[in-house]
Amino acid sequence: MISAKAAICRGNSQPFAIEDITLDALRPDEIRVRIVACGICHTDLAVRDAQLPVPLPIVLGHEGAGIVEEVGSAVSIVRPGDRVVMSFNSCGHCPSCAVDAPTYCYEFFPHNWSGVRADGSATLFQDGAPMNGNFFGQSAFATHAIAHQRNVVRVPDTMDSVPLDILAPIGCGLMTGAGAILRAMKVRAGLPIAIWGAGTVGMAAIMAAKIAGASPIIAIDIHDMRLDLARELGATHVINGRDDVVSRIRELCPTGLGYAFDTTGVNKLIEQAVSLLAPMGIAGLVGASDPADTLTFNESALMGGGRRIMGILGGDSDLQTFLPELMDHYRAGRFPFDRLIGHFEFDEINEAIIASENGTVVKPVLRIAEE
Repeated sequence: MISAKAAICRGNSQPFAIEDITLDALRPDEIRVRIVACGICHTDLAVRDAQLPVPLPIVLGHEGAGIVEEVGSAVSIVRPGDRVVMSFNSCGHCPSCAVDAPTYCYEFFPHNWSGVRADGSATLFQDGAPMNGNFFGQSAFATHAIAHQRNVVRVPDTMDSVPLDILAPIGCGLMTGAGAILRAMKVRAGLPIAIWGAGTVGMAAIMAAKIAGASPIIAIDIHDMRLDLARELGATHVINGRDDVVSRIRELCPTGLGYAFDTTGVNKLIEQAVSLLAPMGIAGLVGASDPADTLTFNESALMGGGRRIMGILGGDSDLQTFLPELMDHYRAGRFPFDRLIGHFEFDEINEAIIASENGTVVKPVLRIAEE
């Protein structure tokens, strides 16, 4: 076993605490990574707040980046010394994985949210007792993590000059927002899009919409600071959510929106977005809603106009192809996601979370170790 330090989450009644843990021995398809950096995502905080069925206490963190230290006997995609970014895990054999759609893996829960490996065994221990981990197949709020062949992507040599504390968050929120635009909805050049919410996912969608050639690109948020940044990153128009959003969009797009993208999960805003769709318009949904929430929309308008409502997970991303594609866009200056990042030391994790929740930092990234 390998000793490590990890930030333990015990719920929202107490702060994350950095404590000693140990990692289990590697299985054949597993990879031990020395973590250099890890982004903080809203999903981590949803687990902290018991909004997702993930057991506590647990080591969270699912936007990890680091250096491979050891690989299992069946691992072929990386070797010790490789720089890697990590994302979600998947089974590799269900009907979704068989068609390169791992975000919809039939066994997503046991491979990502169960707190243990899919076979029920623990990856982490504390004081000799099993500790919940394997979050998104990594649990990267730690100095070391066990990852898997299916959720690790080797950083291409073309990105050697880009630090891992910049690349770390590419494996979740950035991937989700950009993938929704470029992969799931397949946004067409020249068609209008409105994006509700200018957090990490929304900002990634704005940058991707610019790559796709959408026009106009409308960003909606209640924070003027974020709207200013959205305009710098590609939004052609911005609307404060406290204004009359519907009237403003109908004025800008009298024939309707080609695409509406919601990152808020607020049902009334989603219904608003659906009502603004043009014929054959697509509403893409990624926001985490309350499980009891429902949507109401007019069936005739939906069916008659060929409009579509699409739930999207992880941007429909196939990790081994899409993450390098996003890195290429970054290197070419088309996807400047480093503009969203604020860095914090590992022991500042609770301050980083506060910065995320009060909106002063769009994407906090923990610096856990030197490369």
